[in-house]
Amino acid sequence: MTSLPGVLSLLLAGVHLVTGEVRSFRVVPRSSWLSMAGGASVAYVFVHILPELKGGTVLASVPLFFGFVERHVYIVALFGFSLFYGLERLAQTAGDEAASERKADDDIFWLHIGSFTAYNALIGYLLVHREQPGQVNLLLYAVAMGLHFVVNDYGLREFHHQIYDRLGRWLLAGSVIVGWAIGNATEVDEAVVNTLFAFLAGGIILNVIKEELPEERQSRFWAFAAGASGYTTILLFV
Repeated sequence: MTSLPGVLSLLLAGVHLVTGEVRSFRVVPRSSWLSMAGGASVAYVFVHILPELKGGTVLASVPLFFGFVERHVYIVALFGFSLFYGLERLAQTAGDEAASERKADDDIFWLHIGSFTAYNALIGYLLVHREQPGQVNLLLYAVAMGLHFVVNDYGLREFHHQIYDRLGRWLLAGSVIVGWAIGNATEVDEAVVNTLFAFLAGGIILNVIKEELPEERQSRFWAFAAGASGYTTILLFV
């Protein structure tokens, strides 16, 4: 019988395959639904992931961090945030140069999609290895990641256009399932799970904010706030 994480990995993969068909997402000002989805996924990070990551991370074995055990989670989250910021700036800079010099954008595409493929595989992997056990926590995680995928899918499609629809979305969808399969085949200790969730937390924050802040998106703050407050309420009372 297929496990619940396996079913959820298929549903999360499906988000990338169907989101592009929702025409209301491709409008300016930014769709309220996209802003709400971003708010909900960020709320999940601050209200559920970070407060629940008790115990050490893999940094516990690094002498430099021996005296900062209680801050390991936040250091890893900062690393995740910074890494995705760097990758995004690299992709944006390369895109500007390609446009000005009329170069092919294959390298930019593979850089961007490659990083998000690994990111999605991590999300699929963490369907199996949880920081908190139980089906309710698993469902809360899956819903938050599904909403996050909607936001990421929109941004990547806007950046890469036809090549994303033709190839990119399929790679991202498949990587979630691959991550789940790897999770099923491996066992890791609590420190590794904490590290992976902290890294994911930083990546989620950066990837949501980069979609909401650009002025040309004309994002909707109140929709973002409604998504954040609504999912916060669910997380606090479920």
